Amino acid sequence: MKGVQFLVAFVLLALASKLVSASDPSPLQDFCVAINDTKDGVFVNGKFCKDPKLAKAEDFYLSGLNIPGNTSNQVGSMVTPANVQQIPGLNTLGISLVRIDYAPYGGLNPPHTHPRATEILVVVEGTLYVGFVTSNMDNRLFTKVLHPGDVFVFPEGLVHFQFNIGHTNAVAFAALSSQNPGVITIANAVFDSDPAINPDVLAKAFQLDKNIVNQLQSRFWWDNN
Repeated sequence: MKGVQFLVAFVLLALASKLVSASDPSPLQDFCVAINDTKDGVFVNGKFCKDPKLAKAEDFYLSGLNIPGNTSNQVGSMVTPANVQQIPGLNTLGISLVRIDYAPYGGLNPPHTHPRATEILVVVEGTLYVGFVTSNMDNRLFTKVLHPGDVFVFPEGLVHFQFNIGHTNAVAFAALSSQNPGVITIANAVFDSDPAINPDVLAKAFQLDKNIVNQLQSRFWWDNN
C-alpha cells in the first residue's frame, strides 16, 4: 500500500514539475542579453548570453513604437513587435510587447494563437470588437467591445482576434508573457502552409467542396513573420 501511495505521489510531482516548466524558464541571473556571436557567450535559455560586463543600455532599448504601422493590406492591420529579436535584453525575461494598428472600420487582426504566451491588450485609440474561443468541446466565445483605456486578456494558446468597428483608425498595445510568444494565424496555417495541405483533408474538415478549398489556398498571401 505504501508503495502505491509513493508511486502516486511521484507521478503527481512529475506532472506538477512538467506544468511548472511549461512557460519560459525563470532567469537565474539579473539578465541575459542575447548575442549572436557565441565566442564570448554562455547559453542559458532562449538565446546565447552576452557577458554581463559588456552589456549596455542599448541592449534594453527600442524606439519607434510611436510610429503608426502600415495598414494598407488585405486585412487592414499591422503588428509591430518588440520582442527578443528587437530588444536583446529581453532574453530569458519572459515578456514582450506589440503595437497593433487597425484601419478604419474593418481593420482586422485575424484569428490566431500564441503558443507560448498569454496576452493582455489595452486600447489607446478607436473602438475594437475583440474575443477568444475556448478549447474543445465547449468552443465558447468570449467577446467585448473595447474603447480607449479598456483592457482585455487572451489566455495562452486560445484562438483570439481584434476587429475595428469604429470609423477611425484604432491603436492597441499588448504585452505577452514570453520573450518570443510565437503566432499561428489560423487561416494562413490551414490554407497557406508550405507545402499545401491535401485539399481532400481540408474539404472534409470544413465540409466544403474541394474546388472552394483550392480557391482559398490560391488566395492566401499573409506573412506570419
